[in-house]
Amino acid sequence: MFTDKAKIFIKAGNGGNGAIAFHREKYVAAGGPDGGDGGKGGNILFRADDALTTLMDFKYKRKYTAENGQGGMGKHMNGKNGADTVIKVPVGTVIRDAESGKILADICDTKKDVCLAKGGNGGWGNAHFATPTRQTPNFAKNGQKGIEREIILELKLLADVGLLGFPNVGKSTLLSVTTKAAPKIANYHFTTLVPNLGVVSLGEGMSFVLADIPGIIEGASEGAGLGHEFLRHIERTRLLIHVVDVSGIEGRNPISDFDIINEELKKYSLDLENRPQIIAANKTDIITDEKMYEDFMAEMQKRGYKVFPISAASGKGVSELMKFTMGELSKLPPIKEFEPETDLFEEEFIDKTDKGFEISIEDGVYVISGSWINAVGSSVNFSDSESLQFFQSALKNRGVIDALIEKGVKEGDTVRIGDLEFDFVW
Repeated sequence: MFTDKAKIFIKAGNGGNGAIAFHREKYVAAGGPDGGDGGKGGNILFRADDALTTLMDFKYKRKYTAENGQGGMGKHMNGKNGADTVIKVPVGTVIRDAESGKILADICDTKKDVCLAKGGNGGWGNAHFATPTRQTPNFAKNGQKGIEREIILELKLLADVGLLGFPNVGKSTLLSVTTKAAPKIANYHFTTLVPNLGVVSLGEGMSFVLADIPGIIEGASEGAGLGHEFLRHIERTRLLIHVVDVSGIEGRNPISDFDIINEELKKYSLDLENRPQIIAANKTDIITDEKMYEDFMAEMQKRGYKVFPISAASGKGVSELMKFTMGELSKLPPIKEFEPETDLFEEEFIDKTDKGFEISIEDGVYVISGSWINAVGSSVNFSDSESLQFFQSALKNRGVIDALIEKGVKEGDTVRIGDLEFDFVW
């Protein structure tokens, strides 16, 4: 099954905790602190893989995590860094943030990994906290949590030219006679259920990738038919070959068909509407209405389009169409790559209103909670006076004490942090 869109959850590894340890040495108080630092958590990396053509794997596995960093050890031994998790995706996968919808990365380069979630830094061991007046620190710092986020993967094929048109106009036949691709071909609508790619080779150094997109019908941009599922695959194309059935064998008007398809492109994306188009007037070998055909040719030429009368089934005019297409491509910029719409690790993903703590009052108890207070609180040894002094200093410097006073706390009031309760004294 062809799958070109998936939502997954990724989480980088947490940093390892710093160690509390002491060694024995003559004339060094309590042996001296020698706790090592925790290792860094693993990153979540994305890698483009030429062998993959679908996002099917992500329908069955939706959560990806990286390894946590190991904790520090005595003798100044640092913990081992967590291993990165590499997620392989098809070339041309665009990754969006699920919450904002903004593009985070476009995975096109098979030689370059892209990091979408950084592992947390390891915590400091107690050796870092030794000072002339605090020679035996009995506390260390916990590691930071790894970044986690929900993301959307969208596959947008990398093709130079897209074949566009209603169902059963001959797109698949044209692809099959110009490339080595073998799409399903039959004389009924919607035989193409997935995008097909092929390489058109016109000699040494002269080739391009051609994509056959499932037929688009009126209302496709709003979800009608099958084509709406695959319009994203022509977003990268540099040029469109608009295949129109001019035979009249199905009783349809080619001018009307042409206008309907272009209206759907406009509704889906203004950029697609402005994409250069070459018209392939197909099935000229079985024309049933000469006047309708002549009217179509005259109207397209009047609008300034280059029109090629062809028969994909017999090969008539196909070579000329491909050579002209190659010439037009040489004048156009490279295949489009989507630029990130936000910096992954900059201010947009940082909640500026989050101080790392918040204070609430529950039954007269002042409850302090939040990411920062939880991290610092879990690092403190409350039975050790120096560790407690360090914690009190951190509360003051972070503004927690001032925030408590603003909330109305008084001497002797109860304050709770996690499972710990104590009386406020200042």
